[in-house]
Amino acid sequence: MHPRSFTTYLLCAILAICPTALPAADQPSKRPNILFISIDDLNDWVGHLGGHPLVRTPHMDALAARGTTFVNAHCQAPICNPSRASVLFGLRPTTTGIYGLQPAPRAHPDLRDRLSLPQYFAAHGYRTYATGKIHHMGTRAGGDRPEFNVTGRFGGVGSSPPEKLVGTTPMGNNRLIDWGVWPPDHDDTKKGDHQVATWIGQQIRNAPADQPFFIAAGFFLPHVPLYATQRWFDLYPDDDSVLPVILENDRADVPRFAWYLNWHLSSPRLKWIRENNQWRNLVRSYLASTSFVDAQVGRLLKTLEETGRDKDTIVVLWSDHGWHLGEKDISGKHTLWERSTRVPLIFAGPGITAGQRVTSPAELLDIFPTLVDLTGIPENPDLEGLSLVPQLRDATAGRERPAITSHNVGNHGIRSERWRYIRYADGSEELYDIPADPREWYNLADKPEHAAIIEQHKKWLPETESPPTPGSATRILTYDPATDTAVWDGTPITRGDPIPE
Repeated sequence: MHPRSFTTYLLCAILAICPTALPAADQPSKRPNILFISIDDLNDWVGHLGGHPLVRTPHMDALAARGTTFVNAHCQAPICNPSRASVLFGLRPTTTGIYGLQPAPRAHPDLRDRLSLPQYFAAHGYRTYATGKIHHMGTRAGGDRPEFNVTGRFGGVGSSPPEKLVGTTPMGNNRLIDWGVWPPDHDDTKKGDHQVATWIGQQIRNAPADQPFFIAAGFFLPHVPLYATQRWFDLYPDDDSVLPVILENDRADVPRFAWYLNWHLSSPRLKWIRENNQWRNLVRSYLASTSFVDAQVGRLLKTLEETGRDKDTIVVLWSDHGWHLGEKDISGKHTLWERSTRVPLIFAGPGITAGQRVTSPAELLDIFPTLVDLTGIPENPDLEGLSLVPQLRDATAGRERPAITSHNVGNHGIRSERWRYIRYADGSEELYDIPADPREWYNLADKPEHAAIIEQHKKWLPETESPPTPGSATRILTYDPATDTAVWDGTPITRGDPIPE
């Protein structure tokens, strides 16, 4: 058992089995509902975040306008499983040791019986529903106990072409590494995310009025494969104006260890994408997929309005991490830079100030305690995040703690309001002045005049780090300082190895 409060664990276990055991003062009278919207691999290419000048996301932008958006929000890990585990269990990857795509969180002995976010709300009187991708493997986190009261079976890619649209890539014939127009008959109902929105809409309409609901919608896109119908591609010009602005040889001033974190990428590097004339197609596919998912978000918000539930429902929308589309010479995630860590985070509904933009740092880890605080259910003392309610009331409310992103043991990004500091397992560093250098082109870590800034950010590095959970696999990096050797998914990497292109 984790040394955190055993009493809390025991109480939560009792409540999960028998919610009626709640004391009378804690029985739900009329708590607000929660619509919990998760989007996979969505970076800051969202209209109100300004990450791409052409992107069209009217529904997410409208949600941000009627609520509070955190324009400096960051994930706890730039990869699905540990990021989602931190959101749903309220603990950092450096606490749980969940760093890779395997194992599922419940495999960790300290998480086996811990109440997840939806279970905690169920234990305090909420009826919980979910479909799509909430945890890394859908609506389950491993183990025998269901995470939600009611679950659907929709989600994922949906209709797929019989053969890959872009053919063989450096990743071989991996069906995930694909993008383009699909299905060709313009039928969005064949998409898994359309089915998610349909099912979630039905649950909103049918949810009983005498019990608050926690409804989780997990959208798969814009995760690869990036398939969207032609109508969404038509939103974007078929020319190079869609491409992100990049700096050639952008990684010339970053430590070699930065390459180790994505040595064997799950997506092609920019060199291959360019040589095979796929860059524009990839970017348009990502933008089209993003606009398609935005439309599904719009369907859910419309259902809330039509049923009148928008008045008593807190909406929180977030993405598990970002994605590169050529920046820093790569496509994909697995980095500690802005494009991989910065994500949309929006709260709207009762108790939340409308039209606010919060520039102080926020973490996805903060979602759990914030929802607890907003709904008035008993505080969970074992959460490592901070409630964002002060900022939801007043965007200028102070917050001293930065956002901390970790990718395996020893590699951390510290994002304050102005700076991004990165420290790797071998001690190498990066520092970026984000207002002056929003694309992180110029590493300032070796400039003597910034030594004090680095020291200020160093104090937020984790003091202790759990080793990878037993059974960890896929995207796992370890480092042995004695031999100066890194091992990425079982493959040793030394200083003499050529950097992959």
